[in-house]
Amino acid sequence: MRYFRLLSLLAVPLLLAGCETMDSLVPSMPDLGMSDLLGSSAPAMQAARTTGLAVSDEPYAAQTGATILSQGGSAADAVSAMFFTLTATYPVAAGLGGGGICLVRDHQGHTREFDFLPHAANGGGAQAVPGAVAGFYEIQKAAGVLPWQRDVAAGEAFAATGFPISHVLAQRLDGAQNIVRLDPALSAEFLGSSSQIKTEGTVVSNPDLSVTLGLIRQNGADGFYTGAVAASLAAASAVQGGTLSLPELAGYRSTQVPARLLTLGSLSAAIPGPSTGAGAFSDRVLTGVRGNDLVAATVSAIRTALAGFNIQSVPPDLGATSFSALDAAGGAAACAVTLNGPFGSGHSAAQTGVILAAAPSSPAGISSAFLTPVIATDPGGQVALSAAGAGGPNGTGAVIYALMRLATGQSLMRPGDLRSTGLAPLATVNAIACNGLCVALPDPGGNGLGSSVGDPPQ
Repeated sequence: MRYFRLLSLLAVPLLLAGCETMDSLVPSMPDLGMSDLLGSSAPAMQAARTTGLAVSDEPYAAQTGATILSQGGSAADAVSAMFFTLTATYPVAAGLGGGGICLVRDHQGHTREFDFLPHAANGGGAQAVPGAVAGFYEIQKAAGVLPWQRDVAAGEAFAATGFPISHVLAQRLDGAQNIVRLDPALSAEFLGSSSQIKTEGTVVSNPDLSVTLGLIRQNGADGFYTGAVAASLAAASAVQGGTLSLPELAGYRSTQVPARLLTLGSLSAAIPGPSTGAGAFSDRVLTGVRGNDLVAATVSAIRTALAGFNIQSVPPDLGATSFSALDAAGGAAACAVTLNGPFGSGHSAAQTGVILAAAPSSPAGISSAFLTPVIATDPGGQVALSAAGAGGPNGTGAVIYALMRLATGQSLMRPGDLRSTGLAPLATVNAIACNGLCVALPDPGGNGLGSSVGDPPQ
């Protein structure tokens, strides 16, 4: 197995520190963090034939996805395993208490949209009803080829035995240290003896999360939405002023529908449908991209979409991340997930290791509008792009820029071709692009990883 890491590159930020108003947002938007990012000096991303690729903001997750692919797993298996790994290794942006949107192309060439966003509780409150476990359980059941247990096991192992804090997690911890200090479980994991945030390379673990993942591994989604885990979630919500109930948890259902397909040049592109805020926003941006200068056109389309939806402020960290996988049989999956803020509601459910997402009504609840998975195929029906943006309008803009670049016949095969979102790792785009050969392209403004694997074992 070969691993390829992109260096962190300089980018111009779109959203500055703090919660920006439209007036301060717009002047910085013409750059969108999409200026040429030292493409000539960046290390060339090595291309691989379609033998399996995984890409993520967080390196351990990408390695896990590549391992699953090397074992003969499908793209659906890979993204499921990547998610459960992220719950341990990148809990600031991905967790069992959150949710998201995935597009999955199966080996028959059918692309489906899976929606499993965190819902508002019926009785209100600060915590959302979690959807991620239900979502990935359905994804794996629909398009996975490995046993479910194998897809969950890596995350369980990371949580149990520990892992060194990655560079990207260290960055996010530094910005969220006030949240970490207020929660006993987060403090126990991420604060050192001097009550300072643990540094990059420090080994941390989450035994409680490992136990919860073990129940999910053994019992599927029921291991989370019923029984002891569900009871702990409901009890924790009540203590924290929330209203989650056992019937509400047991009744959560993800949805899956045929993907919305658009024709863009010679490409057939799947994007989220209009039933979600993400679908509505991405559609508005996509239809607004006009002109030969794609950077300027994307910036203009984002500005217009933000104004059209009356989005006047965006928190700097929406607690979201994106990842994607492509398997040897032509299956693909692109996912964007969120906790509606860094570490979600900021409170853990005792003895579960689960941090519940913040309610959609919270300031960062707008995060779901910017979850933008995309899968595009060429005239021969082969995957040309499997990518996702998350974390804000920059994430949406960057993935649509990548899609339009391919649709207009331009290359997307090297780091400089994939424009940074500018505020990485808080808003990110991660892509797999194919044109004869395929490449995994992590956000060039971040510290993610693209992993390529050999042919799966027969």
